[in-house]
Amino acid sequence: MKSLFYPLPLILLFGANFLNAQEELLTKEEAIDLVLENNLEIRVARNTQKIDENNANILNSGYLPTVSANAGGSIDKQDTEGQLASGDTRTADGAETRRYNASVDVNYVLFDGLNRRYTYKSLQERSQQSELEVRQTIENTIVQLFTVYYEVARLTENTKNLEEALEISKDRLKRSRYQFQYGQNTGLDVLNAEVDINTDSINLLNSRQELRNTMRDLNLVLNRELSKQFLADTTVSFVPGLQMEEMHNDAKLNNIRLQIVEKGMNITEYNVKAAKSVFLPTIGLTGTYGWNESSNNSPLAFLIQNTSTGVTGAVNLTWNLFDGGRGVTGIKNVKINYENQELLKKQIELQVERDIRNAWDSYTNALYVLEVQEKNLQTNQNNFNRTNERYKLGQVTSIEFRQAQLNLLNAELAQSQAKYSAKLAELLMLQISGQLLNVDF
Repeated sequence: MKSLFYPLPLILLFGANFLNAQEELLTKEEAIDLVLENNLEIRVARNTQKIDENNANILNSGYLPTVSANAGGSIDKQDTEGQLASGDTRTADGAETRRYNASVDVNYVLFDGLNRRYTYKSLQERSQQSELEVRQTIENTIVQLFTVYYEVARLTENTKNLEEALEISKDRLKRSRYQFQYGQNTGLDVLNAEVDINTDSINLLNSRQELRNTMRDLNLVLNRELSKQFLADTTVSFVPGLQMEEMHNDAKLNNIRLQIVEKGMNITEYNVKAAKSVFLPTIGLTGTYGWNESSNNSPLAFLIQNTSTGVTGAVNLTWNLFDGGRGVTGIKNVKINYENQELLKKQIELQVERDIRNAWDSYTNALYVLEVQEKNLQTNQNNFNRTNERYKLGQVTSIEFRQAQLNLLNAELAQSQAKYSAKLAELLMLQISGQLLNVDF
């Protein structure tokens, strides 16, 4: 009988070449190291943090004085005529006067209404907030990383299960052909077996394609060559002893969104205090060390050359008694902004409360589903083993055998899906509680 299954050798060859390319085992620890080092979003966040650290430096605080140097020179030629006390008149054509000067000026603000103090504190709070934002980016990226990593692991397990299913179908086809040759079944069993091989081969081909695509997604997160092949670790371990009350308390204290909004409130509070500096005076200190020299070749000049050096110091006070109302308006606006920060904090607190409860329910439900699917897998495995033995003895039909095979395959796929779904639910819960970076993956 002519086989209906033509592309099987090509698919198996393609699959074999693909599996041989997978030589490197990418462990979870290595994946985390790579993403922390290479991920572009994390690198951008860290550069932003460096900018905020520079802004919070003492060099940008306004507490240091300013020092400037000045120098200049001029040449002046004049025709002059003068009358002496004796009545004589003297003239000087093209009399030249040269003047040179140099100075070092120092300016320092002694008091600026506390604007400098609170602005500096605001910049320091912003630097700390930026550090928290880097942590938030890292947490989000790690969740993204393991979402894709566990999808690679799941598809790896699925591909293996589909390969085993294909091997079982091939063995069934071989058995059906022998039985047909010896008159123990009809040609319909052979055709059914070939159709099932076609179906299993297509499913395997699609799974391998999906696996390759997901590997590229993971390489993109890791910011490395997209075509790089690797093996994913399919073992999953759960954090033991998690309790709802502890997760709830941790979320209130350590949730990154709450910590960021807290820093935002501190920044706005300092901005309110800095805005009030418009009602206070500014006191400054200036000092100058200068050198001046002038020379004059005019016969009418009293001094032919003059040189002077000296130090000058001054204290100045500026008090803007009324600025047209702009200062009052600014204070009102920053106070409204602070109220908005308080409202935002309350909103985020409610969202975190909801998120941690939802995450806990999803986590416990996912663990229960995993437990049920593991039991279901064991039941289907036992059922397939018994059906396989009876099929070899001719006590069940090929249709019954195929159904037992499909039940086992579906149970394997469902158990794999439940395992990784439960782990991702755990990671999301740990992220909301602020404990994601404190556990082993």
